[in-house]
Amino acid sequence: MTAFAILAAAGLLLQLTLWAVQLRTRNAATVDAGWTALVAGGAAGAAFVSDGDPARRVLVAGLAVIWALRLGVHLVGDRVRAGSAEDGRYAALRERWGEAAGRRFLALYVAQVPVATLFVIPLAAAMRGGPPDAWAAAGSAVWLAAVAGEGIADRQLARFRANPANRGAVCREGLWRFSRHPNYFFEWLHWWAYVLIGHAAPPTFLGPAAMLLFLFRLTGIPYTERQALRSRGDAYRAYQRSTSAFIPWFPRRIER
Repeated sequence: MTAFAILAAAGLLLQLTLWAVQLRTRNAATVDAGWTALVAGGAAGAAFVSDGDPARRVLVAGLAVIWALRLGVHLVGDRVRAGSAEDGRYAALRERWGEAAGRRFLALYVAQVPVATLFVIPLAAAMRGGPPDAWAAAGSAVWLAAVAGEGIADRQLARFRANPANRGAVCREGLWRFSRHPNYFFEWLHWWAYVLIGHAAPPTFLGPAAMLLFLFRLTGIPYTERQALRSRGDAYRAYQRSTSAFIPWFPRRIER
């Protein structure tokens, strides 16, 4: 309990620091990078206090930390680096909240601490048990496919956006031809790795269930698609009609 209290206090301090930074930069995308750091720290803390087999604890914590590092580096490079425009979701919130933006963003940053805890629970559950087995190997294979898929999707989108000729256009290249949000799909798939590693213990299902809720109802697809419709209009509406929102699948032929 003491170790988790220390981690929670450190996480709160991190989020307060990132919130203070965004007051100066007016870029709230650090909230996402902060969340990945909180999950990584929670995974490391869980490995330290868990009573599972040491190799199992190291495996789960290692996978979670590597995932968080890749995602965090991508978020910092794509949304936080100097000169980056604020993510459209947060820019829209800043405009809507007006003078209340400061305190509302504070609540958003602080809320990442309990949200991260929600995702550490399935990691801690997957750490319980004996040495890694065939289930752990299967989970590791899913983890590898998911992290690789998310990384490929992120690079394809970044390459598309970097081409000035694509300004205002919709990315339909690579994985984005088969899903409007392949990065979100592989992020969700990643959490199934711990379900397998943890032998489908009930708490491990919290990861994919919570991620699906956040992606479809709270912070993911709805905000992203509203921003895309504002910036790309009819081109994105056509993309919505032809392409799966989440699970990659062959695009539909649209009758004209």
